[in-house]
Amino acid sequence: METNNTELYPIAIVGGGLAGLCAAIHLQKSGKQVILFEKKHYPFHRVCGEYISNETKNYLTKIGLNLEKLDIQKISKFQFTAPSGKSLHYPLDLGGFGLSRYTLDNELYKIALKCGVNCQTGTEVESIHFEENQFKIQLSHSNQIIYANYVLGAYGKRTKLDQYLQRPFLQARSPYIGVKYHIRYDYPKDLISLHNFENGYCGISAIEDNKYCLCYLTTRENLRKYKSVSEMERNILWKNPHLKQIFLEAEFLYDKPEVINEISFSPKKQIENHIIMIGDTAGLITPLCGNGMAMAIHGAKLISEIILENFEHREVVEAQYQKTWKNYFGFRLWAGRHIQSLFGHPILTELVRYFFKICRPALGIFIRSTHGKEF
Repeated sequence: METNNTELYPIAIVGGGLAGLCAAIHLQKSGKQVILFEKKHYPFHRVCGEYISNETKNYLTKIGLNLEKLDIQKISKFQFTAPSGKSLHYPLDLGGFGLSRYTLDNELYKIALKCGVNCQTGTEVESIHFEENQFKIQLSHSNQIIYANYVLGAYGKRTKLDQYLQRPFLQARSPYIGVKYHIRYDYPKDLISLHNFENGYCGISAIEDNKYCLCYLTTRENLRKYKSVSEMERNILWKNPHLKQIFLEAEFLYDKPEVINEISFSPKKQIENHIIMIGDTAGLITPLCGNGMAMAIHGAKLISEIILENFEHREVVEAQYQKTWKNYFGFRLWAGRHIQSLFGHPILTELVRYFFKICRPALGIFIRSTHGKEF
């Protein structure tokens, strides 16, 4: 369906990641016409750990995703290593699965198209104005105007729209950068590992097609010190012998890594000028918690149900969403920010590893504090 300058949609979604696509499918299948804007063309890679908690499985199946046909890798074990290389293993009670965003997002996009979502790919939103109880959406490099009753912001960690909305979290620069590779390597497929190094940590876990996702978080200062990603890796990440072995022996499948700058874990508002934020746009959990993808999917479910129940009452939708979102995710984000402060320092990380080794139930509590239940 082609849009025009006077068309009004019940719901517009800005951003086609997990939260945006899941919400679009849920709402469209429930009878609300949805238009979705994504500035890239599917399929494409994202900087992401690509481990998904099993709490999402029932919902993903309900909205039409056939996980068993996607060669997902079932993950049930966790390994933690200090920068020295000393390690700790622990079984994952709920567990999860590995699947690349390249594949997962594209499959959800195809479901969205099939159920009737108007997906506008290669389209960037310039501005969003709320006036007379509806939204006016201006597209970049176009005179086209789209109108909508509701707008969901699902555009990720940070974009120009955050600047346009003058969101407070942008006032302080974030020191963090994220780097991701896909590799082939001889590694257990049921294991997700978190390898620590100075001022950062690196996760590795299996995805489809006999590949692995290798994704790490570090600081701009580390990169500035060594001038390039490869030099930084050799001088900092390789001090952990597990990471050195992976980098020396693995087949790296990208010509260059995917990189994202200024990842902020600061608290964010869930409503900005009546735009309802979901996924990473609403709040970003630290990657070491391994639950960001599940939270994005769950958030999409929550807002979809709230909108469907209260569509004619915007103030109810906004109030209920903020309350529900904080109930489900507020503590997880708080816990993630504080837990992250324990990692990245060689001595402190080693002390944490030793503590979890002699008090193993505490590690289970740590993992459960950042995860939810099946939904």
